[in-house]
Amino acid sequence: MLSSENAGIEGQVNGSHGSVNNTTSRFHQFRRKLDWDCLKKTGKEWIRNPMNMVLLIWILCVTISGAILFLVMTGMLNNALPKKYQREAWFEVNNQILNALFTLICLYHHPRRIHHLVLLLRWRSEDVHKLRKEYCKNGTYKPNERMHMLIVVLLLNLNCFAQYALCALNVGYTRSKRPAIGVAITISVAIAAPAIAGVYTIVSPLGKDYDLGSDEESQIHNHDVKRVKSLERRLSFSLSTSETSPKWSGGILEFWNDISIAYLSLFFSCCVFGWNMERLGFGNMYVHTATFLLVCLAPFWIFTMAAINISNETIREALGTTGLFLCVFGLLYGGFWRIQMRKRYNLPPSSACCGKPAVTDCALWLFCCWCSLAQEVRTGNSYDIVEDKFYKKPGQEPGRPGTGSPVQHSSSLTLGRRGLSDDNKSSTAQLSMVEEGSSSRGKDATLQPPFQNSINREGN
Repeated sequence: MLSSENAGIEGQVNGSHGSVNNTTSRFHQFRRKLDWDCLKKTGKEWIRNPMNMVLLIWILCVTISGAILFLVMTGMLNNALPKKYQREAWFEVNNQILNALFTLICLYHHPRRIHHLVLLLRWRSEDVHKLRKEYCKNGTYKPNERMHMLIVVLLLNLNCFAQYALCALNVGYTRSKRPAIGVAITISVAIAAPAIAGVYTIVSPLGKDYDLGSDEESQIHNHDVKRVKSLERRLSFSLSTSETSPKWSGGILEFWNDISIAYLSLFFSCCVFGWNMERLGFGNMYVHTATFLLVCLAPFWIFTMAAINISNETIREALGTTGLFLCVFGLLYGGFWRIQMRKRYNLPPSSACCGKPAVTDCALWLFCCWCSLAQEVRTGNSYDIVEDKFYKKPGQEPGRPGTGSPVQHSSSLTLGRRGLSDDNKSSTAQLSMVEEGSSSRGKDATLQPPFQNSINREGN
């Protein structure tokens, strides 16, 4: 009897050892299948992007603060924090930190989401192309795409507004007086809205493949765009020569080379930055302006307000200092786009800081943001900008500062954006528009670089 029981126990033990061995062998097989060199290379490339570095730091902060909050809520830190007021203080501190972090990320994304909503309501041909790249699989036409994209964009905007409401509840009330039902509703909506938007993007027609042969409107649009771009390209090359090795206009400390640009960069930095980004083809000027303002100002106010309901003076000062610290590092937003400008237009890199051009670009914006912005604007004024390339201006040396400024040529930029926006205009109308711009070019060589997708050139 005992021998049979022992045999059964031994069989169970052997069986468990066998299952463990099978699991271990499968794990080793899985490890061998992974291309570790490729993973390391991809990881290094990902972390070199400044935006990804900021995102990683944000994720680490959320993870640490969320873990502490979870441990306090579940009572796992009762031995370390035996008194109730200690646990409440730790709960409130980490709750306010999480509230500030999620509000910051919403403030960063919200200008772009509002811009997408405006594009959906306006629904022009170039708007459709931009929205498809953002929300449609492979950037192609989908059935009823406008309605489906509108649902996704509304959900994403709802996420931002719910987070703002949650932030107001956390800042406006102490923990004892904070309405639980309001917190529950806002936090549920703030979490559910982006989750539903993500799932909807996948399961709706936006995330599926369709036969483009039936998309007659899309084909006509693409054909017209190709014809216009071909026309632009031919006339651009006939009017000026592509600059293969462009140069920065002046040194980083030559701030006063252009007085008007210097004063505008000094007193209207965010507006000039947004204007220059749109001119260079990096997105909407209003989105860039709002985002730059928010990343440079919002952290201080959010963390300062989050500290109001915390009784510990040291923690309040620490949160305020953290907000101020993050505001200074908001200047790295400009450094990121300086990197993109340098790479797209093949501008000469500088390895003065740590031997890394990207680090140098960020350091320039961090320690001399006005000088960096003025140099970027002067460089844009020194060339004509067509299809992500710099073109020499007639009678002007490469890298020599132009005499343009955002104020002088804002109308030219607006007209340039409209130049190729309507599909109703025929290619003949486009040709006449370009010819008119080129004739005015001959009258005055000091011109404002056109918008990325237009070659409409007007004299001052």
